[in-house]
Amino acid sequence: MPEGHTIHRLARDYAAAFLGTTPHVTSPQGRFTDAAALLTGRELTHTEAHGKHLFLGFRGSAHVHIHLGLFGKVAFGPSPAPPPTDTVRLRLAHSTAYVDLRGPTTCALITPAEKQAIHDRLGPDPLREDADPDAAYRRISRSRTTIAALLMDQKVVAGVGNVYRAEVLFRHGIDPYRAGTDLTPTEWDAIWTDLVELMRDGVRDNRIDTVRPEHTPEAMGRPPRVDDHGGEVYVYRRANLPCHLCGGEIRTADLAARNLFWCPTCQKSKAG
Repeated sequence: MPEGHTIHRLARDYAAAFLGTTPHVTSPQGRFTDAAALLTGRELTHTEAHGKHLFLGFRGSAHVHIHLGLFGKVAFGPSPAPPPTDTVRLRLAHSTAYVDLRGPTTCALITPAEKQAIHDRLGPDPLREDADPDAAYRRISRSRTTIAALLMDQKVVAGVGNVYRAEVLFRHGIDPYRAGTDLTPTEWDAIWTDLVELMRDGVRDNRIDTVRPEHTPEAMGRPPRVDDHGGEVYVYRRANLPCHLCGGEIRTADLAARNLFWCPTCQKSKAG
């Protein structure tokens, strides 16, 4: 499932191609046909992301809510658009560009009240200007749930996925099994600040890189990472490989139905 930086990047890309225009809106697959008919020819007035949720705002207070889920894909291209396949849930097109949405978990026309309800149930997003990291810490500091699970809970922090979760905990030497109640305010401030920077880099570069300059392949004289996810990382999907810092073996385990990656040597079990 895409992490939050991908959705913010998509909001930016939709805006670059369609903001202020009145695109032709269709649903070749047929599952969004009625809503598409209401939207076609309306001006796209804003695009927005919150965590893993994307919103396309059209004149008249109409919003398309998109959640890609595990299988959703978005593809942009120049006009003229090719004939759509029957897997395209939503197509926007005008004289210079088109964009196709395929396979999302959610693609729905919603009201402003329904949109606000989605925002209300999500935690602060490190990529949003209105984010309140203290709100996240209040929930974390009251919970005996592991910090690894809390970081993946979209009601606590919106937009963090498996990669950012594993990497930010490594970067701050925090045992992923530590309870939220054991995380200090100083540790949380450092984690949040790091997430903001890392995820902004992800939006800019359209990939996740989490290693510090002194640990890049060039700096360390090691081969670059070869992985479908791309990007240089410390622990994510590096199970049984040596840690870049201590040389110990990276471990993996199942936590809340997701694979967890960490270095037991570098990520201490006790605070401070």
